[in-house]
Amino acid sequence: MTATVKSPLAVAPEEIEGHNLLKGKKVVVTAAAGTGIGFATARRALLEGADVLVSDFHERRLGETVEKLSAEFGSQQVESFVCDVSSTEQVDALIAGAAEKLGRIDVLVNNAGLGGETPIVDMTDEQWDRVVDITLTSTFRATRAALRYFKSVDHNGVLVNNASVLGWRAQHSQSHYAAAKAGVMALTRCSAIEAAEYGVRINAVAPSIARHPFLAKVTSDELLDNLASREAYGRAAEVWEIAATIAMLASDYTTYLTGEIVSISSQRA
Repeated sequence: MTATVKSPLAVAPEEIEGHNLLKGKKVVVTAAAGTGIGFATARRALLEGADVLVSDFHERRLGETVEKLSAEFGSQQVESFVCDVSSTEQVDALIAGAAEKLGRIDVLVNNAGLGGETPIVDMTDEQWDRVVDITLTSTFRATRAALRYFKSVDHNGVLVNNASVLGWRAQHSQSHYAAAKAGVMALTRCSAIEAAEYGVRINAVAPSIARHPFLAKVTSDELLDNLASREAYGRAAEVWEIAATIAMLASDYTTYLTGEIVSISSQRA
């Protein structure tokens, strides 16, 4: 679908203020260093009153992220933990370390993912495996570690996974990423059924397009412009708009919602 009428919503709104949706919560966000959805989610959690632990494999950028967030939210706890989500040992250590540093975990946001543009005829096994591992298998690793944690404690919890509308939509040169994100959706639905007995809700967001510098490194400007023009508003989402929806799913406003995929886009398919 191509927008034919310029919408008044074509101009992105200013970021909304926090409303204490996560006051008193302890939130962990993976792949949160830099300028993308992970960082925006960590910042939104702080805006909503939470204490936060950010994780990433890039130690320098992670340190810069903590400094930036701590400078803005000096009265709240901001911790960090270096973690390569392709390692089971490091993911297990992340959950254990986050619980120790924060005192407990209430919310885990599985944001880690890896994309790129490669047609199937040119795709190597290594390219396929890398994208699926970072995008899907890492979400499984973190979900498993988190559920083991929640099984052992006496309080409820929430997991929010970052999927993509490409789990529904078809797009050229995105077979590995789309397959991985469709897997995240299926993992969300199935794990939510198992998680209920531990007092845990698991949902996912499926953004269409949210432009940020990291995405620009792996996707051409021409493609990003084309995708944004197809949205009803004729623009991409702001990263804070994705983060605000994640915060809502992590909050007590959605206590009866689990196993759902919330599309953040003009249309699901």
